[in-house]
Formats: sequence, C-alpha cells, structure tokens
Amino acid sequence: MPHTFDLLVIGDANPDIVLGPLDAPLAFGQREQLVDTGLLTLGGSAAIMACGAARLGLEVAFAGRVGNDEAGRFIRTALDARGVNTDALRVDPALPTPLTVVVTRGDGDRTILTSPGTLSATGPDDVPEALLTSSRHVHAASYFLLPKLAGALPELLATARAHGATTSLDTNDDPSGTWAPGRIDATLAVTDFLLPNAREALALAAAAAPDATGSPATAITLEAAAGALAARGPRVVVKNGADGALVHDGRTLLRTPSIPARPLDTVGAGDSFDAGFIAAFLRGLPTAEALAFAAACGALSTRAHGGTTAQPTWDEAGTALARDGKNL
Repeated sequence: MPHTFDLLVIGDANPDIVLGPLDAPLAFGQREQLVDTGLLTLGGSAAIMACGAARLGLEVAFAGRVGNDEAGRFIRTALDARGVNTDALRVDPALPTPLTVVVTRGDGDRTILTSPGTLSATGPDDVPEALLTSSRHVHAASYFLLPKLAGALPELLATARAHGATTSLDTNDDPSGTWAPGRIDATLAVTDFLLPNAREALALAAAAAPDATGSPATAITLEAAAGALAARGPRVVVKNGADGALVHDGRTLLRTPSIPARPLDTVGAGDSFDAGFIAAFLRGLPTAEALAFAAACGALSTRAHGGTTAQPTWDEAGTALARDGKNL
C-alpha cells in the first residue's frame, strides 16, 4: 500500500501560555509579579513536532484528542494553518482541552504547569489504523502524560512497522518521577529512534538499572545512559542544549556540537530538534548529518517566543549549518 503521509504524529496538543522571564521565585500570598513577555501559542510536544516537520516540507497528519471548547478550536486552527492534517484530531464531548502555563527564567530554565484535560482519555481508538498503515514514519510524544495511549503504543507502533513505517518516541518528562521501569520496554522494542533530552535519558536509564539496594542508579554518564537505552532496541538520539547532541546505536557513538544561537525562548526546541532529525532521516541523510541538521533546527527555533513561531524551513536550517562550516 503506498504511503499517503510522510509522518503521523500521535500525542498531546494544547494551548501554551508562555510567561517570562521571571528572575525571582514564584511568589504566592496573592502577590502579583510582572514579566516582560506573555504569549498564547500552540503547545504540546507532539503538536510542536508536527508543525516543525510540516515546516520542513513533510506531509504530516496528527492524531489526538481535544475538548469541545475554544481551546480545542484554537488547536485545530493552529495545526491547520501550519499545514498539518487534522482529520484524526478527535473532539471529546465531556473533557476539556489540556492547558499548559510555561514560566521561563532568564537562564533558559522553565517550569511547566499542565491541566491534563483530554490527555487522560486519549487512547488507541484515537489513532486510525488507516493512518498507521499509510504513513512512512510514526512519532509518539509525551509518553507519561498519556497513560492509555502509552499502554497501546507497542501494538500501534508494531502495526506501523508491519506496513513499512519507521517509528520514534520522545517520552518527555515524567511528572511522577518513576520513569516506568519495565513498562516502557515493550514500546522501546518497536521504536527505531528514542529522542530524549539529557536529563530524560539519564532518568530512563537509571530507572531501568537499579543499584544493589533496589534504588534507581545515579552514577551514570550520559554516554553510558544512551548506550544502555540503545541496548533495549532503539537508536538513542539525545538532545543536550548548548552542548549539542549525540546518537548511540548500541555500538557506535556519534556527536554533534550546537550551532551558535542567542535564544529568546527555548520552549519547544527539543520538539523542533525531533522534527529536524526525522525529516533528515526520511530524506536519506546519514546519521551524522541528520544529527547536525536536527541540532540546527532546535537552535533556530529559539529565535522567537513560543514553540512554533521560529521553526525553520529546510533551506534555513541548511544555511545555518553552512555558516557553521557544515554542509548537507
């Protein structure tokens, strides 16, 4: 069966309210604090990745769930405007659309507050089999925010693979702090690319390899964490901010430095990195070049506030790499 879409993205989509930078602790006691910037924009790791991939020229479909409310209509409009197919974006009749508030700091760090809404109800029935079987690649995001979907990912990704697709997963953060030791293994076994950031890679590896007391391991390098995760099935592509990125296939470790950037807002940079890596992979670039291209996409996305505003085109990312002495 010919593939209709280059990429199917499944997972979370919500409005982001991005405020900052806040250079003092959050003050309670009915105190009001002022920040320089406030923005209402498209959020959710899956949604931002889908938009980044569409911006890079891929034919992208999105599957997920929103509420029957203004926030849900905002999400559909925003995805449509960025060229993402939303035919499989389901409307829940009862639960509200998720909502996230991101408070940034001047040092690039941030805190994220999310009201889950439809995330708890999003499951395998929200992912049409016809999309799984007609997409060249399937990407899942926010594993720990979508428990019903997470439980079904082994079967969903296996179905996609059986029809010729490759697969990827960005777990993002785990609010519970447990990192699903044991539960995620079945998903990793049918995942071609695992795309965590450095902190997530360390946490996932530590949770899977407890020390002698049964507690999560702590003394582990990022390289060792990537290797340990790669041993569970996927190639592991780790985003490490200003320190660049690395990929481990279980045998070989490759690195790329970051490209120079003066970030205004790092929200969504990791999702734009994911989009860049998958777009480069689907174009047939060697792994080292795909890694460099992804790092460029992540860095360029920080040029403006919000996760999608400054996502680059293919040519923009290529030009940035050329300026940095790299050629595709």
